[in-house]
Amino acid sequence: MAIGFTAMQSFGVVQEGAKIELKLSDQVLGMIQGLGAAVPLVIFSIPVGILVDRYNRVRLMTLLGVVWTIGTLLTALAPDIGVLIAGRMLTGIGTTGALTCALSLCADLCAPEQRGRALLIVNLGKSAGLAAAFVLAGWLFGLFASHGGPALLDAWAPWRSTHIALAAFSAVLLTPLLLMREPQRHEVESSTTAPFRVVARELWSRRAFLGPLFAGQVAVVMADAAAGVWVAPVLSRNYGLQPQQFGGWVGAILFVSGIVGAALGGVSADIGQRSRIRGGLLIGATIAAGVGIPAALFPIMPSVPTFAIAFFVLMASGAVTGLVVSVALTVLIPNELRGLCIGAFIALAGLIGFGLAPWLVSVVSSALGGEQHLAMALTIVGAGVGALSFCAFALAMRRAPQSAMEEPV
Repeated sequence: MAIGFTAMQSFGVVQEGAKIELKLSDQVLGMIQGLGAAVPLVIFSIPVGILVDRYNRVRLMTLLGVVWTIGTLLTALAPDIGVLIAGRMLTGIGTTGALTCALSLCADLCAPEQRGRALLIVNLGKSAGLAAAFVLAGWLFGLFASHGGPALLDAWAPWRSTHIALAAFSAVLLTPLLLMREPQRHEVESSTTAPFRVVARELWSRRAFLGPLFAGQVAVVMADAAAGVWVAPVLSRNYGLQPQQFGGWVGAILFVSGIVGAALGGVSADIGQRSRIRGGLLIGATIAAGVGIPAALFPIMPSVPTFAIAFFVLMASGAVTGLVVSVALTVLIPNELRGLCIGAFIALAGLIGFGLAPWLVSVVSSALGGEQHLAMALTIVGAGVGALSFCAFALAMRRAPQSAMEEPV
């Protein structure tokens, strides 16, 4: 998962080189990045989730690894924007699909009471990959720009050589998957080859629990997505900082908060499972959603240090809920529904969270009187969806089944 997310994030690090060579505008670059991320999330997450529930997951994950490797190589060889978009989409399809495979595999490779810590490993891979994209891709770009790399790659532009090298790394790091064997599926309520209408009926029967669980996590993603998009403009307009003054510490906050939040989420999920409280697994997510409400006030904090602290807490809270929800889906949902549920969560969170939240902030800002009210608009949206997520997770706790095999109420 680490090399997959490195490949998916790498183009953003070296995109200025592609912009110059291919004569691309900022709008076109934005479209490449947007289509490369949004299309795989919205269109392919659910179909891949269904495949995860029905077929050999190790083979599927290996195949998806090959897909993102081909996408990375296609990025390097792209002669025009069409091929470049196709390369980025293949990279996104492979990586996000493999994440669903990895979560499902982890669930069957350990006991339910250990799944919080097991899924933590997958999420650490994701965080490490996103961080490595900046470090590894940046280092490779500098190496090839100074002609310090292999002579074979000197004929290529540095951003192309970087992606060729990443594709080679990916091919090598995928080979251990060839030694892995498909684990036995546990907590299967009906056959994994059951007709889709049977699976759909099982899913619909759990709507009382899955509905608020979906709502809670989508609301958290909305708060995090809005914060990630608008944090830089707020720092520039309201605190007078330039990108070179805040880029480093904002990036560090995003990386460390992801690791800390995932660790807390994994531990809280395992502890919650051992409690006698109904829906105890979701205690950590409910508390984190509540903590995220005051943390959403970060845009109107009186100083940069308090801004940074509140922003860190908000992003860490989002990482907690993301990990806990992943564990909940692997523990409280039958095996034949997990991939579909995870895929649906990824698709809806991507569509609503990343598509709606940033736009909603701009609408609220306009309603308040213009762009000068961006900080307050971001605060209102963040605190509002934070309150929604807290209520939704609390309701999901009350409606949570005791186990994946318990008949839904």
